[in-house]
Amino acid sequence: MGAQLRVYKRRIQAVTATKKITKAMEMIAASRIVKAQRKVTASMPYATELTRAVTAVATGSNTKHPLTTEADAPVRAAVLLLTSDRGLAGGYSSNAIKAAERLRERLAAEGKEVDTYIVGRKGVAYYGFRERKVVESWTGFTDSPEYADAKKIAAPLIESIQKDTAEGGVDELHIVFTEFVSMMTQNAVDGRMLPLSIDQVAEENGTKDEILPLFDFEPSAEDVLDALLPRYVESRIYNALLQAAASEHAARRRAMKSATDNAGDLIKSLSRLANAARQAEITQEISEIVGGAGALADASAGSDK
Repeated sequence: MGAQLRVYKRRIQAVTATKKITKAMEMIAASRIVKAQRKVTASMPYATELTRAVTAVATGSNTKHPLTTEADAPVRAAVLLLTSDRGLAGGYSSNAIKAAERLRERLAAEGKEVDTYIVGRKGVAYYGFRERKVVESWTGFTDSPEYADAKKIAAPLIESIQKDTAEGGVDELHIVFTEFVSMMTQNAVDGRMLPLSIDQVAEENGTKDEILPLFDFEPSAEDVLDALLPRYVESRIYNALLQAAASEHAARRRAMKSATDNAGDLIKSLSRLANAARQAEITQEISEIVGGAGALADASAGSDK
């Protein structure tokens, strides 16, 4: 019985130590969410004005640019998947991977080949384990991305869409990331970045009829598009990285809170079992003492006779 009590005590100590770790991780993730949200908010004005400028150039001229002109029969698409570098975030990375798989199936059904680009060790490990081809990958910054990271990611993607498909280029560029809605809600979403759907972007941002008179294009609309559209892709990727980082921290905070609560429940359950084992041990010891005393009393009574 004493051995069983020691087992319970060791398990309680182990779970208590784990609870302290998960509680600390929960608090760290909660503090990082606020910083990530601030970065998302700070990035929005630049992204909005850049979108307005690109829309103005594309709608205010007859220029056909490879980044705004859809292919007649697209045959290849690039998909950028954003996952995390670290685990302990619930279904954060797996949900993004599932969204990428659904997008891949949809593009394949349309007759398009898919080139995959991945951010985050979890996505890289998933594709590596299944021996799937990944064109390029980036790791080490998912929980705190910088604009330089977005530029690094955007460069090969822009280069690929500017190439002819016969030379290994792509006709479309899609992105899959986790959108931060609130502390409790994060949704894995996908969207097409290029070619830019001007009518849709203009409608969403209210720019088609509002800002055309505000811009003059020098030296030409095509040169302006050459300069603006790479910045547009970088800003879209940067905003997605920031939202993904905020979503990752929120998912990790929720997962660690659940782990902390479960550890507390397990400690209570183990404590009850330990108390029951201790009570049984005490009862057994009392019974042995009473039995021994009774045996001594009987032995003394027999010797008196």
